[in-house]
Amino acid sequence: MIVLHARPSPGFREAVDAIFGAGVVVHVDEAAPLDEVAGEITALLHVLTPVTPAFIASAPNLKLIQKLGVGVNTIALDAARDHKVAVCNMPGTNSQAVAEMALSLMMAVLRRTCFFDARTRAGEGWSADPSELDSVGEIGGRTVGLVGFGNSAQLLAPVLAALGAKVVYTARSPRDVPYEFMPLDQLLAESDIVSLHMPLTDGTRASIDPFAMKKGAVLVNTARGELVDQARLVEALTSGHLRGAGLDVFAEEPLPRGNPLLGLPNAVLAPHIAWLTPETLVRSLTVAHENCRRLAAGEPLLHQVV
Repeated sequence: MIVLHARPSPGFREAVDAIFGAGVVVHVDEAAPLDEVAGEITALLHVLTPVTPAFIASAPNLKLIQKLGVGVNTIALDAARDHKVAVCNMPGTNSQAVAEMALSLMMAVLRRTCFFDARTRAGEGWSADPSELDSVGEIGGRTVGLVGFGNSAQLLAPVLAALGAKVVYTARSPRDVPYEFMPLDQLLAESDIVSLHMPLTDGTRASIDPFAMKKGAVLVNTARGELVDQARLVEALTSGHLRGAGLDVFAEEPLPRGNPLLGLPNAVLAPHIAWLTPETLVRSLTVAHENCRRLAAGEPLLHQVV
C-alpha cells in the first residue's frame, strides 16, 4: 500500500491519480494518525507531519519513506535505518518555487506590500503618513547574502544580480561562481538582505543570530524555522534592529495563535508553502512514482538518504 500523509488540494489529488493511477495511492489527512493503516503501508509519501520512531516500529511492511521535498529533519532517520526502511528525498524539484518565494518575500518586505494592501482595501490608500514611504526600498543597490548555495540559491542569485544587487554567499566551501564567498559572520554583518537556503542539522540549528545582522537589514527564511532563534528574531524586529522579515517557516508549525510574530507589522508571513506549487507537485510525484516502481522492481532508489 502506498499512502500519502498530507492535506492535498483537489489539484494535488488529481496529480496523484494522474501519475500513479486512480486509486493506487491511499490518502490520509495530515491531522489523522496512520495507526489504522500502519500494518499495510509499504511506501509512505511524506510531506511535513513527523515520521516518528514509534510509527516506524509499528509498520512492519514499510520499505520506503519518500519525502516530497528536500528536508528530512521531520523523519526519524536512525529508526528508519534500524528497521531497514529506505528514506529518499528529491533535491531540485522545489527549487524554482522556493527561489521565487524568497524573491517575493524580499520584495514584500522592502515595498511593505501587506501594509499598503490593507490601507488600499480600507479606502485609505493615499492617507498614510508620508513618512511611511521613507521605509520602503529596492533590491537594486543592496547586498544580498545567501546562506547556503544549493539549487534554490543558485537559481535566485542571477535574478538578484540582474536586478542590480550585489550577491554574496556562504557555503561549506567556495564555488566556481561569479559571486563573493564570505564566512557566515561576515555575511551577516555586511548584507542588507539575508536569505536562508540551508538544511536544518545539529550544526545549523539556531546558527542565525538576528543581532549579528547589519542594523536595518531584512531576513528571509524559506528553509527551516529552527535555523533562527525565534525569540531573538522577535526582539530584533520589535526593537527596529531589523527592518523586517519575510518568513515561510517557523520553529513551531503551524504558527499558533498568539505567537508574537503575528502582531509585528514588519513581518510578512506564510504557512510553509514556498515549495508548494502545482509545478513542484508534478515534478515531485514523478520522482516518487519512479522510486515506488524501483522499490517494487528491486532497483536502486533515486536520492536515497538512508
